[in-house]
Amino acid sequence: MQRTTKMSFQARFLCLLIVGVSGSATTVTAQSSGAFTRTGNMTTARSFHTATLLPDGEVLIAGGTQTTASSTTASAELYDPASRTFRPTGDMTTHRRGHTSTLLPDGRVLIAGGYLVAGPALASAELYDPSTGTFTATGDMITARGGHAAILLPNGKVLMVGGYGTASYPNIAAAELYDPASRKFTTAGAYVGRGGCDFCAPAILLADGKVLFPGQYPAQLYDPVTDTFSPSGMTISDPSAATLLTNGKVLFAGGESPGRLSSAELYDPETHTFASTGSMAWRRVWHTLTLLPNGLALAAGGETDTCTGNSCWFAGSVASAELYDPSARVFLATGDMAADRELHTATLLKDGRVLLTGGVSYGGIGIFRGSLASAEIYTPEVLVPAPALVSLSGDGRGQGAIFHAGTSHVAAPDDPATAGEILDISCTGLSSESVIPPQVVIGGRKAEVISFGKASGVSGMNQIRVRVPSGVAPGPAVPARLTYIHRPSNEVTIAVR
Repeated sequence: MQRTTKMSFQARFLCLLIVGVSGSATTVTAQSSGAFTRTGNMTTARSFHTATLLPDGEVLIAGGTQTTASSTTASAELYDPASRTFRPTGDMTTHRRGHTSTLLPDGRVLIAGGYLVAGPALASAELYDPSTGTFTATGDMITARGGHAAILLPNGKVLMVGGYGTASYPNIAAAELYDPASRKFTTAGAYVGRGGCDFCAPAILLADGKVLFPGQYPAQLYDPVTDTFSPSGMTISDPSAATLLTNGKVLFAGGESPGRLSSAELYDPETHTFASTGSMAWRRVWHTLTLLPNGLALAAGGETDTCTGNSCWFAGSVASAELYDPSARVFLATGDMAADRELHTATLLKDGRVLLTGGVSYGGIGIFRGSLASAEIYTPEVLVPAPALVSLSGDGRGQGAIFHAGTSHVAAPDDPATAGEILDISCTGLSSESVIPPQVVIGGRKAEVISFGKASGVSGMNQIRVRVPSGVAPGPAVPARLTYIHRPSNEVTIAVR
């Protein structure tokens, strides 16, 4: 079929649709701004567990340590933001702590590695299916590891880096890739440099699709196109928390060397350099650092030191939190958590709030309060709605406003898309100040994002240009969704032949 370019028609069409999604393009002032509030407790106390936001907005909590290293659990549960409660789901195939949890393009969750107890790490991996609430085994990793990092790459594979073979053994100098299609792990490129740490700051997917891995000295850059690692300078020692900022830089904050640190620095991927930035008000390690949709980063909890002169000593877990402002390059005060905690998880929810779960609490030297079952919600000063795909009906469901590139023709059953074809996807909720690209999934497979930004001639609308991935099962209603700054959109459909 010959397609004509009618962008003015498409613009007028989208202007009508925007009435149905205009609520997604505005910001909403929250109640209890900048504050933590308690939510329902988990079904069991946990630390060294994982928390994963699912496409439907619920959070999967899996594994962890209940009281001591000998009480690792296989249990899992789901947090429902609507009811603010946790409920059990199926158990993992094995007990794990210090494992990784990665949401795959098809909506399943890959659980890999970790430790059973204090001995050797696990090589086993498994998949959680939200539709059935069950875990099933998948291919084993090539190398058993715990305390490692896992990153979903733009090509849909998962990179596994770092970690230790045992809870106290030198780090693993090997990386591997998990392919969801074959359900197998294969060897990835080799690191450059020596030494490393477990449970370091996580690996970070950069805006250009490369991965920054700080768990080696020097820090490593992984290029998925060439499957190679290269070194990058780093001045911070043993970092424990990091996050990608909307400007494309990576914020590292806290750590220990050997005492707890309040210092922070920024990695610039354009110059491949690190530079100091404003310090935190608190010395922290084992805290969380979460990018908020408003561009600020939330540092919460951890353990700290008390210092006099050049002498510092362990002072226990803290409830304090603070916000990093990239524009001013400083940390700002915000409300305290409801509980002292470290080794907890922090998960950005679809509505822009942050769920913090579990962890452990120390009152100082010799005062161990154990793993926590409690959870709480952080509400930022402004709630930014999640991204939304536009549908022809205007209600965010059914046939999406997804066009054959450069035309006004919808990828509908009478004119379906084909593998390798370029499409224009209409959506709302992308920040004009962010360089972080959205991730688009079509038929359970990652699509290559070619460009993204404001839609021409339509206020409040965005357009993403993507390439249809190969291997998508054809049909008149193939599901499509996007994820932007860790939050999934609604799901619409397109036709693929």
